[in-house]
Amino acid sequence: MTRTLSVAVLGFWHVHAADYAKAVREHPDTSLAAVWDPDAERGRHAAADLGVPFVADLDELLARGDIDAVTVTTATNEHHDVMMKAASHGKHIFTEKLLAPSVDECEEILACARRNGAVLVVSLPRLTESTTITARRLIADGALGDLTYGRVRMAHDGWIHDWLPERFADRTAAIGGALSDLGCHPAYLTQLFFGARPDAVTAQYSSVTGREVEDNAVATSRYGNGALAVFEASFVTTPGAFALELRGTEGALLYGFGDERMRVKSSRLDPDAWQEVTLDPAAASPFEQWLEHIAAGTTPTENQRAAVELTRLIVAANEAAATGTTVSLPPE
Repeated sequence: MTRTLSVAVLGFWHVHAADYAKAVREHPDTSLAAVWDPDAERGRHAAADLGVPFVADLDELLARGDIDAVTVTTATNEHHDVMMKAASHGKHIFTEKLLAPSVDECEEILACARRNGAVLVVSLPRLTESTTITARRLIADGALGDLTYGRVRMAHDGWIHDWLPERFADRTAAIGGALSDLGCHPAYLTQLFFGARPDAVTAQYSSVTGREVEDNAVATSRYGNGALAVFEASFVTTPGAFALELRGTEGALLYGFGDERMRVKSSRLDPDAWQEVTLDPAAASPFEQWLEHIAAGTTPTENQRAAVELTRLIVAANEAAATGTTVSLPPE
């Protein structure tokens, strides 16, 4: 990159806001310039902690020529309006998931970014991790045959030990609970592994802690070839968990069941024994990929497509849970 990008943080609603601000400060190609937040008290506090100015007026901040890019970590229901403004000013955008609460809003944001030359990347970090890279390689190599079943679970104890902010229980701001936040990671991983849009989704949500939104969630996708994928999330699990299970016509893969090792049993490897698999190196992080696309002047098409399909799947799961029905998805 020929010069340092000046980046503003838009919103400290999400718990990852500080993580992205830290990434901006520590990367040699970016510098942190300012903070905006619709909650002025929260924004001023964050800006003071970071040692940068707080700007109360979003339009004023985005009109500044010295701001090249923004990170977006507002409430989910504010994503559309905030990113439409940022993209209209040609600011590059690195945003927390979900991209937006609806597919139409996602597509409107992306179209605006394209028109104005803004590079937009959604933070979908599990796509680039070594477990995902390795699992994809084994699928591509045929070690599992044709996938018939998959399960991905992510869970933590945020509402057992009260470290997850209470604002995550605001259905309007967050658009949902555990599945709409933490469950995004299992959702986009199942889509990646199965390589297609599911035909239909069902879901069961519950609230162990009695909050307005779910803190315990299981959703199931059905694919046209008969395969099933389960994606789960919980805010009420100790210890926290990331577990991956993939099963196909030739073998099975397990990760995270009691340890952090990947094991495979396959008729194409050793049909009689589980084998530990050495994990492949991780790919560049979403933040690094964002900067690479900005430097190259390219569009992160794969990331953007995954983000839109993620919103489609989460919206369908939320509808299925709310109505107690199976929700069909349109064909690709």
